[in-house]
Amino acid sequence: MSGQCVVHRLGLLPYQEAWELQNRLAAEIAAGERPPTLLLLEHPHTYTFGRRGQKRHLLWDENELSRRGVSVHWVDRGGDITYHGPGQLVGYPLLPLLPGGLHAGSPRQENELPTPHLPRADYIGYLRRLEKTLILALDRLGVTSSQIDGLTGVWVQPDPCLPAAKIAAIGVKVDVRGVSLHGFALNVNPDMSYWQGIVACGLADYPAASLAGLLDQPPTMEQVMESVVSAFGEVFDYQMVSDTV
Repeated sequence: MSGQCVVHRLGLLPYQEAWELQNRLAAEIAAGERPPTLLLLEHPHTYTFGRRGQKRHLLWDENELSRRGVSVHWVDRGGDITYHGPGQLVGYPLLPLLPGGLHAGSPRQENELPTPHLPRADYIGYLRRLEKTLILALDRLGVTSSQIDGLTGVWVQPDPCLPAAKIAAIGVKVDVRGVSLHGFALNVNPDMSYWQGIVACGLADYPAASLAGLLDQPPTMEQVMESVVSAFGEVFDYQMVSDTV
């Protein structure tokens, strides 16, 4: 086992506060002052653009955003625009991927002699593990989901005649110290009308889905958190310990 990962359940937290908290805790983790950490929370109505975000994928104007109570943030995660809001479980894993964690060696050219180098984080491997975590958690909640080649996130297929729907979005960053930031957003029972205001992740042909829309008796947020924490510990090989920030 890789050691302990501390879980903080933060309730409803404004996006900017959560972003600042991530950066503070990530610095402590990089300095060896804090163990790996998983933040679980919900946000008020929020749209965030990642590094590949395109403003045209925000469909509502300022008046509609104000009427709906939506804040907009441009952040340093991967991906395009996504939605966060009440009823959606957001997870921010702050993990020291280097050294000794998920890493990949630097490739060498043919006939090149080996030279000392710093390892680099296995960014894609980390994304795939997050997807596997959510797929395992959803399976235990009674929902079959999967990965799709070439697309990030977790997907469901409630109707084989329709396109797959995204039930969980993922967008992450690995900072220069090798600590992961940002994470995943799993739709439990959010107001799905807020997806009408964006082209989510820049993918116009794929709808969003939620546990409430798939199950006659959807689980509570607490039940979903417990399932995610358990699956996270298994996939990332951590002993999960709850605490307060």
